[in-house]
Amino acid sequence: MKLGTGLFTCQRRPDDDRSMTEIYDEMLEIGAAIDAAGLDSAWVSEHHFAEDGYLSATMPSLGALATRTENVELGTCIALAPLYDAVRLAEDAATVSLLADGRLTLGLAIGSNPCEFESFGVPREERVERLTDATNLLRAAWSDGPLDYDAEFHDVSPDATVTPKPESPIPVMFGGGVKPAVRRAARVADAWCAPSSLSVEGVRKRKEDIERVREEEGIDGDFEVYVLQHGFVADSREEAWEAMKPGYFYIQRRYAEIFSGESVPELDAERKEELREQAIFGTPEQVAEELGEYRDALGDDVHFILRTYHPGIGTDAMVECVERLGDEVAPLVR
Repeated sequence: MKLGTGLFTCQRRPDDDRSMTEIYDEMLEIGAAIDAAGLDSAWVSEHHFAEDGYLSATMPSLGALATRTENVELGTCIALAPLYDAVRLAEDAATVSLLADGRLTLGLAIGSNPCEFESFGVPREERVERLTDATNLLRAAWSDGPLDYDAEFHDVSPDATVTPKPESPIPVMFGGGVKPAVRRAARVADAWCAPSSLSVEGVRKRKEDIERVREEEGIDGDFEVYVLQHGFVADSREEAWEAMKPGYFYIQRRYAEIFSGESVPELDAERKEELREQAIFGTPEQVAEELGEYRDALGDDVHFILRTYHPGIGTDAMVECVERLGDEVAPLVR
């Protein structure tokens, strides 16, 4: 089992008096700690027009992380593909890959927030087609020579040559938990990321579906399964929960607002309990035991992303959690 962490969102909570510069410095400090801890990956997330400054510029952020790390895989979990100019994304991703010496994984999804689509002037009903077209264009752009691809949503000549070229292949990971999204990943992408809302059994069933689709359709090549879940490591289960809870509930409340378009002043008690049940937190041994359930169900090659970045809970607390994740949890699950 591989073990990574993140997802950096760089949100500033209303009770946080730091500048945005300080919050981005925090991301770089934690990113360096992830690399030093020997973990396998570090990830950034993406949303736009958020009052709390939710990270919107994925490629610059990963470029900065590339200069502060040496070994850890860096990636987007997840970039909203329909909102990008795919040629510029190809250029930027290739640049990050070069800065990171080939450590980039590009996670993509169709997006869902109507406000983001409206503000970018992108028809929301085209989002599935735009994701697939962008992926095809990216791979064409990264290949040797001219594009040799007639893009549906970008007026670029197939004779154009996009530069720079990455020196090693950039894996493309798709997100999404519903059957069409999972099967789209099986057919088009190099990897799939299971959302945090899925149970162990839910992930297992979807992994089997991916394997069945690829076998039936004769799709060759490696395919990696990532699993995303929130969590934290501390001296006790209660201490871990109390440390992560303020940032965890904050970001979940903000997600509820982003996806509903309505104000959510407070999560109700039922939702809070549901979120507690989903999360993986506690002592290193307790966290490793829960991660082991995923390894037993999905196999040793699963890549787990334990989401330990919770906005506003303190840089030192998150760095310590990362260090314990690398020093005490990873040896128990690898």
